[in-house]
Amino acid sequence: MGRELQKRKRRSSRATVRMPNRRKKALNPVGNGIIAKNWNKKETLSQNYSRFGLVAKLGKTTGGTAPGNRATLTASSHDPLAVQSADQGLLKVSEVRVERDSQGRITRVLRGSNPLNDPLNELDDDDDDDDEPQQEGERQEDGAREGGEDDGEGQRAAKPEVLRALEMEANRPTEKVPRKQSERELEWLRRLVERHGQDVAAMARDMKLNPMQQTAADIGKRLRKAGLLAS
Repeated sequence: MGRELQKRKRRSSRATVRMPNRRKKALNPVGNGIIAKNWNKKETLSQNYSRFGLVAKLGKTTGGTAPGNRATLTASSHDPLAVQSADQGLLKVSEVRVERDSQGRITRVLRGSNPLNDPLNELDDDDDDDDEPQQEGERQEDGAREGGEDDGEGQRAAKPEVLRALEMEANRPTEKVPRKQSERELEWLRRLVERHGQDVAAMARDMKLNPMQQTAADIGKRLRKAGLLAS
């Protein structure tokens, strides 16, 4: 049956529809005015985005991970101050020096100053430092701050004009525009008040004047906003 159907297709006078691989129309984004104004139709999407200072592809997966490939995370990967074990999960047998009393019981174990690799252990030695190294450290931090500010200004100057315009547009404060009731909505509310007065529950049950099944709370809110219902 399949072979006869293929023969019939070959004898048909209807031409096979084949979609061309190349794009007939050049890309012309109209979503953002800044990008549409600086868009070059002779360049590809990646070329335009590179010129704007944007990223065309993220280069990594944006969704979640598969249930079978979910990696186990340790506490140290989340908390940088978490105490890390020195054996890295492997049991290591070693010898230590101990102190015993007269009866032979262990009273103290002699080991290193930081057996658990505690990162806060190094902060105990700060009191022994002199004032001069602290002053030098403060000078270095001030210089690093000044250098960081200069680098930030240089990075701002090195940004493309389109990227800076997009950042200014994104940081622009937006004003909240209050919603206004249309004339058609006010007419609908007046008709409800003429038939049911102040009975909002009856308005909600009216199938002819309330075909969209607005709730009593919603109708009351609209009436109070229009000044047709006493608060």
